[in-house]
This record gives sequence, structure tokens and C-alpha cells, in this order.
Amino acid sequence: MSNDIAYPVFHSPDPVLALSMARRLMEFGRCEYTNVSLYAELRSVDEVRRGAKELPAGWFRGQEQYGEFDDRVPFEDRPAWLVGVRGAGLPTDPTAYEGRLPVDYELLNQAVDGIEDAFTAAIGPSVGEINWQDLCWPDAPEVGFHGESKHAEVTLLLNASTRAYDEPADDHTVLVHVRSVDVDGCQVREPYAHWLAGQVGLTVIGPGQRC
Repeated sequence: MSNDIAYPVFHSPDPVLALSMARRLMEFGRCEYTNVSLYAELRSVDEVRRGAKELPAGWFRGQEQYGEFDDRVPFEDRPAWLVGVRGAGLPTDPTAYEGRLPVDYELLNQAVDGIEDAFTAAIGPSVGEINWQDLCWPDAPEVGFHGESKHAEVTLLLNASTRAYDEPADDHTVLVHVRSVDVDGCQVREPYAHWLAGQVGLTVIGPGQRC
């Protein structure tokens, strides 16, 4: 089983500019099967309401309290919005969100260029990402690398600098993904990430990140 590693290639406080740069890189590897998935942690009631209004097609899920339900409680007997609902199914009473934030948002495997702009505009200060997957990175014979598709992805992190969302930020980061091949502590395919970034006028600007 192989894994990916993602290298930052662009930072900006401007989410629209960061989205433009991410798209430039994505288009370099775009192919017939390319699709896009969206994720967010909506950290306030206002952000949840904004998401429900502007991104209603996604799935929203509130947080369960530790130990609140055990394995004997089936999903259908738990509050629906803790399992996952569309925007219209979210509670309207603000007190319902006490202890339930952040609300996770997810919308998977969408057509490219169908939702990215609306998501970027709607996310506000919350943390999230746009991930384009099923790209096809080309061969790079001049640097000795074959192309790949399994781990060919581009991610735009919004209001975060790491894929774990553990470092909220005031800017936005574009990542290019390649296959992780570690030999004696060295990522031997890192030069391929540099090459990919360079094809669209970008450059690797930080260490690789694993999920």
C-alpha cells in the first residue's frame, strides 16, 4: 500500500488568488476522471448558517460528546444531524449547537469548476480545504520520473497551513501531492514535486506533509 505526500507551493492571504493558483496546477494534471471534494470545520453558529444557505448540498455533522452514545445505540436512533444531514436538516435553535461545534462539512466527488468558487466565498474564517483528485501527472524524463495518477492531487487549504488543520492561519496554502517514497529518511520523489510546481510557475516552499 502506498501513501502520498503533499508539498506547499503557494501561500496567500487572498483566497481568490490562492484558488486561481491551485486551479492552474490542477489544470496541468486534469484528465477525464478528475473530480473535486470539499471539507470544512465550521466553528461558529454563524458559519454553519452561512454554509447551510450557500452550500446546502453538502453533508453537515455536529460533534458527539465523548461517551454520549455506545455501540448499542444504532445510528438511526441518534440525532440525525450528528450522523449527517443536508443543510436544510440542521437545527435552527442556536442552543442546539452547544457542545456540538465545530460542525463538519463534506461534499465529495463533484464535477470540477462547479462548486469551488461558492465554497471559497462561503467558508469565511472557518478552516477547510478543496481537494482535486484523480489527476494525471505526466512523465518528467528530464528529471528521471515516470508520471502517476494514484497520488496525483492538488489541495487548497483555507485558513490553515497543515492538512491536519492543527495550525489555523490567516492565509491559504496550495499543496501538490506525489507518491511518498522514503529511502533512509529521504523523500526520493520530492524533486518530482519541484518539477510539477515549476511547470506552472510555482515552486516548493516548505517540507512535505502527510495526513
